[in-house]
Amino acid sequence: MKPLDLINRAIVFFSAIALVLAAGVLTYSVVLRYFTHQPTDWQDELSVFLLVGVTFGSAAWVQSQRGHIGIEALKAILPPHIDRWRQAIVDLLSAAFCAFFAWKSWTLFHEAWVDGYTSATAWAPPLWIPYVAMSFGMTLLTLQIFLQVFRKP
Repeated sequence: MKPLDLINRAIVFFSAIALVLAAGVLTYSVVLRYFTHQPTDWQDELSVFLLVGVTFGSAAWVQSQRGHIGIEALKAILPPHIDRWRQAIVDLLSAAFCAFFAWKSWTLFHEAWVDGYTSATAWAPPLWIPYVAMSFGMTLLTLQIFLQVFRKP
């Protein structure tokens, strides 16, 4: 098994746990508000942080399964050698976009880390946490797309 496959599998495992944890936190919040009428000020933000990690972290695994949206109608009507070119061009454009997104995410993470940005809530967690998840996830997604472009069919 390749190193990126191992990383992707580990991230998907932890993403599944984070998704269940986010659901548990939100359920706890709803039950607490219903029975005690006490609001919680941290649950929405924690759930968003977890879901950002899940979304961006698992993106490379989804790409490795070719699970992202594709245009299958063109695949059915194009000759195989032309469809391989179409897929390579789409992958290169996708990789370029994801590389730009990853670069901007890393700069945002750096800025949040250096300047100590926190959210504008009473809980005020540091914003570098979701930004590093976004940066790492987009970097892995970019790498996954590039590997798929240059692998032998």
